[in-house]
Amino acid sequence: MAVTRHTDSFAAADAELRVGLTLNGEAASFSVSARWTLADALRERLGATGTHLGCEHGSCGACTVLLGGQPVRSCLVLAVQADGCSVETVEGLASGGALSPLQQAFHEHHALQCGFCTAGFLMEATALLREEPDASEDRVRDALSGNLCRCTGYAPIVAAVRAVQRRA
Repeated sequence: MAVTRHTDSFAAADAELRVGLTLNGEAASFSVSARWTLADALRERLGATGTHLGCEHGSCGACTVLLGGQPVRSCLVLAVQADGCSVETVEGLASGGALSPLQQAFHEHHALQCGFCTAGFLMEATALLREEPDASEDRVRDALSGNLCRCTGYAPIVAAVRAVQRRA
């Protein structure tokens, strides 16, 4: 009987794998170890540094991106799981150098004080507004409740999302 050493398993996990995805509408490919998270790959391989890493446990929401249109904590998704998928990050919200309506509303309502959590809130709110453009204030609060902010007290963030709803 052959004995497999644990180091053999680790070596296999460290092998570089090729990942191809669509990032903010553009084809992208990179190589990473099977252990790399999507957050790390976005930041380190693709330069999408707007995706912030806070807790790295999925609790804070700072790393939220849209994977196939759905909000996910990119610190909990392996990069290889995104192979063949569409990924949207905060960098993809602005168009032609102009802020998106949601980004502009965050600015107008002072919903981005230190800015660390902002990308995650913007991506979560983007998904909500696409799926439920007429969401109630309670629904907006519920959808954003998984993201943590230590600066704003949340009221300006909710006000910004509601302002976008009123403009639509």
